Amino acid sequence: MHDHPMIFICALLLFSYGIFSRLSEKSIVTGPMFFVSVGMLIGPIGLNLFELHFDAEVIKILSEITLIIILFVDASLIRFTTIKQTLSGIPARLLLVGLPLTMGVGSIVAWLFFPDLNIWLIILIALILSPTDAALGQAVIKSDKVPSRIRESVSIESGLNDGIVLPLILLCIAVLDVGRGAMDGSGNWLEFMTLQLSLGPIIGGAVGWVGGKIVDKAVSKGWMDKIFQSLSAVSLALMAYAFAELFYGNGFIAAFFAGLFLRIDSTEVRERLQSFGEAEGQMLSLFIFFVVGLAAIPFAVSHITLSVVIYSIASLTLIRMVPVAISLIGSGVAPRMVFFIGWFGPRGIASILYLLIAIGTLGTKGYETAYSVVILTIVLSTFLHGATAVPFCNIIASQKQ
Repeated sequence: MHDHPMIFICALLLFSYGIFSRLSEKSIVTGPMFFVSVGMLIGPIGLNLFELHFDAEVIKILSEITLIIILFVDASLIRFTTIKQTLSGIPARLLLVGLPLTMGVGSIVAWLFFPDLNIWLIILIALILSPTDAALGQAVIKSDKVPSRIRESVSIESGLNDGIVLPLILLCIAVLDVGRGAMDGSGNWLEFMTLQLSLGPIIGGAVGWVGGKIVDKAVSKGWMDKIFQSLSAVSLALMAYAFAELFYGNGFIAAFFAGLFLRIDSTEVRERLQSFGEAEGQMLSLFIFFVVGLAAIPFAVSHITLSVVIYSIASLTLIRMVPVAISLIGSGVAPRMVFFIGWFGPRGIASILYLLIAIGTLGTKGYETAYSVVILTIVLSTFLHGATAVPFCNIIASQKQ
């Protein structure tokens, strides 16, 4: 019975925001901003109506499912006919040059600000804050005011960078958690990384291609109901994730590649599947941001110092934008677009999930400062990137005219 008020609040929030969601798309107020704000308002640092522990297992599971669905749907929206050209261009530079530089610069800056922390914990902070978030970047990824090349590049980067970083995150956690097999029994971490980064794409691509063909065939034969056509988005995404993880591949990369290689010829069926998956991903991501306001911020607030604030701001600016600028040297991308790509590297669902993985293994005692850095960066990103998405897209559109 005591859970009913929380269920009512979540349902009310979703309904209330939905009424004005069309207006929100044209404003500087986004769904994540609204849900985080309400969570803060009714949580321990606000009216103190509800309290929730941030390290609850259900939050981790919810974060995993959310990220899996978002990665699958975002990848399915990318035009397959241009994927080879897109992957070899801006995304390749961002992933092969920009991402390692971001992790390196983030580690160095964290060491300067938090010299008393364990070096592996310092690296862990930088790694958790390296992946960008497709959910927070929806306003940019879906805006027709932004060149398609840039939108697809941002989407591909968001889809792949979290999976690339995850093996390194697990390595840091394993080193910090001495005596525990935090690498899923894979033994050698290099072998573990190789399996993660190779089997994930292979298995995911196979699930997406075969699954899409089966759906296509079933629809053409009149076997498949429209409702279950829509549900295929969730089932294929989860199958790709689980199947890859079963063989030590990276499940998140697998979910992305499943969407990327989804082969459904019927435009109507494909749009139905994408629309349902997008709706489910949106709903779950909003609940995650509600939890951030309700549980994560109260956890972090007493541990926020000036160093934490400065590093969080640096993570969203210097640590992200300089590596992006370096990675795009000689790419032919206009300076304003380099700034645009560098700025829109929001931190959200992936960083929350990896933080929860760390908490689940290491606990919270002694790690409060590190966790607070991650939480504050996510919160700042939610509001700063949310508030600037529509205005910056409008500026880009005006400059094209």
